[in-house]
Amino acid sequence: MRALLSLLLPLWIIIASTVGFYFHVEVSTLKPALIPIMATIMFSMGMTISMEDVLRTLKQPQALAIGVLLQFLVMPAVAWAVSIALGLSPELLTGMVLVGAAPGGTASNVLAYLAGGRVALSVSMTTVSTLLSILFTPLLAGFYLDSVVEVDRLGILLSIAQMILLPVLGGMLCKAWLPKLVSRVVPILPSIASFGIASAICIIVALNVANLAHLSVMLVVAVVLHNLLGLSLGYILALASGQDFASARTIAIEVGTQNSGMSAAIAIQHFSSLTAIPSAIFSIFQNIFGAALAGYWSIRPCKNIEHDEDRAECSSRTG
Repeated sequence: MRALLSLLLPLWIIIASTVGFYFHVEVSTLKPALIPIMATIMFSMGMTISMEDVLRTLKQPQALAIGVLLQFLVMPAVAWAVSIALGLSPELLTGMVLVGAAPGGTASNVLAYLAGGRVALSVSMTTVSTLLSILFTPLLAGFYLDSVVEVDRLGILLSIAQMILLPVLGGMLCKAWLPKLVSRVVPILPSIASFGIASAICIIVALNVANLAHLSVMLVVAVVLHNLLGLSLGYILALASGQDFASARTIAIEVGTQNSGMSAAIAIQHFSSLTAIPSAIFSIFQNIFGAALAGYWSIRPCKNIEHDEDRAECSSRTG
């Protein structure tokens, strides 16, 4: 069920974008709901994470460290370089960098499974990068954007703690303390996450109706290049660092799949609604390209000694 929702997420986002565009007056009044929406998504994610997931990271620390390092090195650097090369405005450059500095996206785990990767590694990378984002996202945003706009590092840090860290930890505690109750709601969590992401994009589009007509093709080109380079460099650099093919596939998908909902919420809260547009566009393309790559790799199996363990792990998460 979760796999189907992830593969159809681009369709839901397109529908939500259409609703936001044509009913922008009504939808734009929901701007204050962005942070609660993201917190709900991350709380749902937290309820799928157990202490066993955290401890599993110790089984393959090298792959995890390489993956998380590439996540926070490759994506913001590529976002900045592509934006500068294509001459994007300061607002759009800011939005691109915020996407690049975000942690791994919520759809990456099932995409890694479909691609024949290591789901345990994918879950670990998403969890660790999400927790580390409270420090790395504000630091990276400041590093790349200080010469462009004023960056409130402390404000961004507090926002991430509010909508990412605390909800994830809260979800994990619920799973640990109320396992029977959580097991009943796990099957609907993918639906909650998908609805939440689509709702956030709907609001972002509604807030930017006046700006959409003036956006250039260069922004779409920049987003596509950002996503494709993230996937490609994640795979190439993972192999170059000595990882096997299954781990390299996992790292590629993790590096190329960003928490665009988080970056959009930060953009609107600390910059302007226009800076959230790259996040909305990235959310569409990352799911299209990620699903296409996972589909291609799924028919080209690679030797994966942990595949059975990962299949069981993924099955327990999809319901």
